[in-house]
Amino acid sequence: NETEMRDILLMVYNALREKGYNPINQIVGYLLSEDPTYITNYKNARTLIRRIDRDELLQKLVRNYLEE
Repeated sequence: NETEMRDILLMVYNALREKGYNPINQIVGYLLSEDPTYITNYKNARTLIRRIDRDELLQKLVRNYLEE
C-alpha cells in the first residue's frame, strides 16, 4: 500500500534527521545493501523500514522519477 509505504519512509526519515544523520544517504545505503545498520533504532525506525518491500519501493521511486 503506497500510503503506508510513504508514512513509514517519513517516520524513518524524521527519526534519522532527529539523530543527526543525513536521512537520504542512510535510506539509500539501506536500499542498496539491505544492511539494517544504516537505519537507527531510534523511534523503532529500523523495524519500520523492514516492513517495506525494497523492490517495490525502488520500482515506485524510479517510476515517479521518470514520470516527472
